[in-house]
This record gives sequence, C-alpha cells and structure tokens, in this order.
Amino acid sequence: AYCARTHCRENACVHDWPTDTSKVPRPALVAAWLVLDTLPTERVPLWAAHWIADGRDGEALRRLAGLSGNDPRDVRDLLGDALRECGVDDRDISPGASAKRAAAMEAFTAVAQLQAIGRASERWVVSKVYEIVEPDFDPDLIGLPLGWLFGLDDEWSAGWGRTEDELQDAVQRA
Repeated sequence: AYCARTHCRENACVHDWPTDTSKVPRPALVAAWLVLDTLPTERVPLWAAHWIADGRDGEALRRLAGLSGNDPRDVRDLLGDALRECGVDDRDISPGASAKRAAAMEAFTAVAQLQAIGRASERWVVSKVYEIVEPDFDPDLIGLPLGWLFGLDDEWSAGWGRTEDELQDAVQRA
C-alpha cells in the first residue's frame, strides 16, 4: 500500500529516520507525524509502552500499548486519546492549518537535531523536508525555518544548479 505521498511506500517516510533504540520519540513528535500523515503505526504500541514506563498513564495509552501494531486503523483509533493522556494539546492533533504548521515545525526541529549531531546527512534532511511540504505545497510550511529547503530537492535530485558541497552548506546554514 502507498501513503498519501506518491513517492514513498506506506510509513516509509518515517521508517528511514535514524533509529536509536534507546530513544523513544516524544508524544509531541508522534502527534506531528500523525498530523503530517507520516506515522509508522506499527511502532506506536511499543512507544506507548515506553511512555507508560516513563510514568504516563491512561486507559487509551494502556490499550494502545497492548496492540500488535499490525492494523494501522486500530492504532489510529486510540492514538488521539492516548496522546491527550500524555499531555499533547488537542489543537496539535486536530486537522487544520495551525496544527499542520505546528507539526511541521516539530518535525523540522527533530530533523535539524539529527543532522546537527551527525546522525543524518544533509541530503536526508532535504528529503524529509520535501516529504512534509510536498503533499499540500503549503506556502506557510515553506516559510518555516527549514521549509525553504523544499526547493533543494529538485536541484539535488536532478543534478542541476549548485554543487553537492554548496547544497550541503546551504542545509547546514539552515
């Protein structure tokens, strides 16, 4: 199955994020992936179990932690309530432009942090920004600090314009 983005397989948009099994994404980042339609639903039950172990609690969170993750609908049915139980504001998981902007900012921050600590390449950063901005081509998202990197994807992929070193420098500056 394919996700809403025509260029990535279902859940692949987040699947290629550098993984560190000692790091469980914060509920706010998971909420952002939900809003941006890039959520790897099969991973969510494990994260929910970690959130419970970290002291969060609630009926939806416990039920979510008990799922296998094999059925994305089951995960999505519980996730909103579970995120609220973890303190995520309802506005951050509701459909709408403000939630989308906040979600993109959350995801862009996570992407930038991975690049800054050397766990993600500049090219990967551009591909993540593209995956977030491309589906709606929302000028509001392009106006975010990393949003303008969206335009580098075509330049990088097609091989026209700046050199790879110049593109990497542009990403690092962003």
